[in-house]
Amino acid sequence: MANPTAAMLVIGDEILSGRTRDSNMHFLAGELTRHGIRLMEARVVADDQAAIVAAVNALRGAYDHLFTSGGIGPTHDDITADAIAAAFGVPITHRADAMALLQAHYDRAGLEFNDARKRMARIPDGARLIDNPVSTAPGFTLGNVHVMAGVPKIFEAMVASVMPTLTGGDPLLSQSLRVNRGEGEIAAAFGELAAAYPDLGMGSYPFVQNGAHGTNLVIRGTNAARIDEAMTRLAALFG
Repeated sequence: MANPTAAMLVIGDEILSGRTRDSNMHFLAGELTRHGIRLMEARVVADDQAAIVAAVNALRGAYDHLFTSGGIGPTHDDITADAIAAAFGVPITHRADAMALLQAHYDRAGLEFNDARKRMARIPDGARLIDNPVSTAPGFTLGNVHVMAGVPKIFEAMVASVMPTLTGGDPLLSQSLRVNRGEGEIAAAFGELAAAYPDLGMGSYPFVQNGAHGTNLVIRGTNAARIDEAMTRLAALFG
């Protein structure tokens, strides 16, 4: 049985403007790999509802899971929840359970639970809440779409909340070999090896160090014995 697949949608003008550097995709990719889920695609879209809806509908239909980050805070430009509701064609309302969580949180903090903060309790109908142990305001899952905050610490906590609920596959394994040769020199032989192991993924990643060209060759898959066999042949070619 093939491993489940996933995509990620990063939402926010601040990412596209260069003001904020995204780290959530890197974190999610590592967690999914450990869980045996293949991250197949990632997109970044602006704070534009039509663009978010189009991307959500394209990605949720193409992969087993879609993870989003960003746009579920208390300000006017936090429009992800509304866009998800629009993508699924369902209403969005202040959910009683989310309201209760946030009310208790702000009561403990001695802060007013004002209208802006209440925006974070607006959840599309039919969604399940995602626990947020960092700042309480929940994410949510609707269908195969997992909607999470953009702040890295909160995003990571939400991923930890969701991951145990997902069915994974065999862990995705990898081994690598560093060779002090440029890609052009090793491409033909490496391509032939890849063709001999169609069940494995093989990639080459060039680097320059102290003016010399080299390549990191990586073999990935779920069968440790096959990876070992291919690595032995790789080392014989270039080791």
